[in-house]
Amino acid sequence: MTGAELKQLRDDLSDAIERKLTAADMAKLCALPEKGGADTIRRWEVRGPTLAATKVLRVLAMASDRYPILEKFDIFDRHDVREEDRPAKRAAFRAQMRDEVRRRLG
Repeated sequence: MTGAELKQLRDDLSDAIERKLTAADMAKLCALPEKGGADTIRRWEVRGPTLAATKVLRVLAMASDRYPILEKFDIFDRHDVREEDRPAKRAAFRAQMRDEVRRRLG
């Protein structure tokens, strides 16, 4: 993930949860320390986040419709899920991810 992609993700998550996310909010989502965490996010928005943070951010990105549901989370295209049920199940999953983002923010 590049710095520009991280900036875009912050905007996309803001849209998804209908709340403007600050650098401090993103630090909280990445489990960075309260002191200095926002500065770390600002640096990452230039240079790109660490690999560990990228993994967390890719999971949280699924809260937004602008990002794909990662393969290991995509249980909707299995043979035992009816095709007509898949869109509703995907929407419910994304809603659950948005709730998780909100929960992490407190």
